[in-house]
Amino acid sequence: MTTPILNTFAFLLTNPDGSSMSFMELFHAGKEIMWPILLLSFLGTTVVIERILFIVRENGTREPEVVEKMLECVERRDLQAAVEIGKKSKDFVARILVYALTNKEFSMTNAFIRASSHEMNRFGQGMATLDTCITAAPMLGLLGTVTGMMRTFGALGGGDIGAAASTITGGVAEALIATACGLLIAIACLLPYNYLNTRIEEAKHEVADASNALEILVKKSETIPPFAR
Repeated sequence: MTTPILNTFAFLLTNPDGSSMSFMELFHAGKEIMWPILLLSFLGTTVVIERILFIVRENGTREPEVVEKMLECVERRDLQAAVEIGKKSKDFVARILVYALTNKEFSMTNAFIRASSHEMNRFGQGMATLDTCITAAPMLGLLGTVTGMMRTFGALGGGDIGAAASTITGGVAEALIATACGLLIAIACLLPYNYLNTRIEEAKHEVADASNALEILVKKSETIPPFAR
């Protein structure tokens, strides 16, 4: 992620001979603050790739028709058939229903909550890290701006502007590069972060819908003849 960010701004900064700075030259021009920014870039990229692959895998294992069949079995009071159907599926909602029905005689509600919490934790893994990258990247960029301006004003305070020209230019370059990298890393991470949050909310809705349907059908099967006790 950092390489295209720095290359994007390469044309803004040139070497004394007029040639454009290379990636490494830009990185060194950003000074020490570029190291934590680079770390955040790698960290954010890793989390985004892992989470996107996770969502793709989960989407590939979704089987809403299996969940419907399980609920139909529950309505017929055939809980064992519902469990057997669910055990053959990799759908996360089906797994929750299997666990809840398996522990129905103890506490189906608590079993459902426990299983759904486990599944939602799987969906939420890495989100705190990604949020930290989004928050910290522009702050580090701002810190780079401050340190760069401090170098610039420190050089201006020497009196001989001509002799300090390279230091002044270096301070401005440090400020620009650090700020640009910090902001673009945050923006690049924000887009997948919002998508992942949306997918988590969809998963929560699917779990809540299954919970409500299961509770209604269990009550219905227990009160409507010939299933009434």
